[in-house]
Amino acid sequence: MKMQDVKEKAAKIGVKAGRKTKTELIRTIQESEGNIPCFQTVAFFSCFEEDCCWRPDCSTPR
Repeated sequence: MKMQDVKEKAAKIGVKAGRKTKTELIRTIQESEGNIPCFQTVAFFSCFEEDCCWRPDCSTPR
């Protein structure tokens, strides 16, 4: 997902992007949605959320 798409998703749920990196912004979105902020963490290797919209970009833990 491109950064612009992430910013649009954030804006729709009332999250301000500010100067956050893509990873920081996605984790903030995850938290605001009541989820664990697990994007690009080692949690990917035990993740069973196949329908997660972040999954395609998440596969590279950092």
